[in-house]
Amino acid sequence: MTAPGTGTFGDWLAIAVEEARAGRDEGGIPIGAALIDRDGTVLGRGRNRRVQDGDPSIHGETAAFRAAGRRPSYRGTTMVTTLSPCWYCSGLIRQFGISRVVIGEAGTFTGGHDWLAGHGVEVVVLDDPECAELMAAFVRDNRELWLEDIGAGGED
Repeated sequence: MTAPGTGTFGDWLAIAVEEARAGRDEGGIPIGAALIDRDGTVLGRGRNRRVQDGDPSIHGETAAFRAAGRRPSYRGTTMVTTLSPCWYCSGLIRQFGISRVVIGEAGTFTGGHDWLAGHGVEVVVLDDPECAELMAAFVRDNRELWLEDIGAGGED
């Protein structure tokens, strides 16, 4: 594993962080992602746009996946995300055979990365302080929206 902020993983994470910041600046949830090919080419990048587009299916990982376009196989690709992927995005990663997930931070939300690891996906958690601070500030300032995003908001 490469240390946070250095080498390939850090370079890829910087793309996802840029997307997360853009989402935050648009009034959305600061989660960004990028799908990287085995040779290091960025296939697609995106950010959580649930708020901006009023579409609950546009998470950072799904936006990056959609931006990558159709491919015959996703084996050998890496999904880089600022936050541990939720169950929805974990299912996407598993369904399409994405080989590796690089996660900026998993303290705010654990998601499905242990499940992915148990199903043969390489999982790398970087514990990046910038990713953690982006999410901590968002959760602190937007508690209800955060709870909605993780499926814990609203009435029973």
